[in-house]
Amino acid sequence: GSTYSSKVFRVTFLTLAASLTVPLLGVTVLLDCPIDPQPISLKEPPLLAGVLEPNIKLRKAERLWENQLVGPESIVNIGDVLFTGTADGKIIKIEDGEIHTIARIGHGPCGTREDEPTCGRPLGIRVGPNNTLFVADAYYGLYEVNPGTGETKMLVSSKTLIEGQKLSFVNDLTVTQDGRKIYFTDSSSKWQRRDYLFLIMEGTDDGRQYDTVTKEVKVLMVGLRFPNGVQLSPAEDFVLVQETTMARIRRYYVSGLMKGGADMFVENMPGLPDNIRLSSSGGYWVAMSAVRPNPGFSLLDFLSEKPWIKRMIFKLLSQETVTKFMPKYSLVVELSETGSYRRSFHDPNGVTVAYVSEAHEHNGYLYLGSFRSPFICRLNLQHV
Repeated sequence: GSTYSSKVFRVTFLTLAASLTVPLLGVTVLLDCPIDPQPISLKEPPLLAGVLEPNIKLRKAERLWENQLVGPESIVNIGDVLFTGTADGKIIKIEDGEIHTIARIGHGPCGTREDEPTCGRPLGIRVGPNNTLFVADAYYGLYEVNPGTGETKMLVSSKTLIEGQKLSFVNDLTVTQDGRKIYFTDSSSKWQRRDYLFLIMEGTDDGRQYDTVTKEVKVLMVGLRFPNGVQLSPAEDFVLVQETTMARIRRYYVSGLMKGGADMFVENMPGLPDNIRLSSSGGYWVAMSAVRPNPGFSLLDFLSEKPWIKRMIFKLLSQETVTKFMPKYSLVVELSETGSYRRSFHDPNGVTVAYVSEAHEHNGYLYLGSFRSPFICRLNLQHV
């Protein structure tokens, strides 16, 4: 009797599955897909071995100001005072452990995906030579903020057409020591920050890198797939640009014999690079917003050459839902001045530190920003 009932069960199950699958496929074909994904060819990710060997060093970090901040993406300091920009559109000062809002570029309400373009989203933040803050707001453009008075001055409006394109997703910036030049990235002219997952999954290559001198904005690089963090070299002879979707860092020469030329600084990284900042050893800290495990299964690599699967996913699921399937693996690497890996800090399941967007070194500590967590983490570099 048991074989008969298992046959009946199997037939019933298959009939049921087929009766559900056929209409589902039909509906899926008819549904609109918000993205038009391009196949991208990534090399097999580097082995997580040697200096990239997984560890739990990031778990030694302490969470600061937990639940008092929303997504502190980028961090700078003037003396021992910290500054950051948050997901509710604020530019914040943290002095003697106290949090103060010093400025807002956009206006409320804030909190939902729909609010983001008017609320504003300060991303990259830097300190200029006169101790003013230079801020890249994803929706509004580049601003200079006086940390004492909170006065904001627009430097480049996102409404300005630059070589025929508007700025849709202003992301990060880096400033020369004399404050006269700003290099910045616009991650896409099509997608906004709130749709960053669409940008990654579509593989769009309309990102650009710019420089501004006395209000004139020039395009330096085009055709970038999600250009993200930028960093001038200590000698200010080149700018590094993280190309998130391609898991690599490009180098653009801004002075010297190679001026105007570009090459690859680091290729095929073990994760998707977000922001990049100087390290005290003359190298660079790179925060990874997602990891490409090897050995292991990398969802991003699996999907990269299968646009049809991406289409199916985004026809049926929202970006918020898809984000929940992304592994919460946190990784920060230190690169040497030539781009080799010096060391790496991991938190394999994002237990203490999740969604790292930036690693900012100050006074023997690494301050970790996050575009989604409600805190800043601080890692004592003497203890790792």
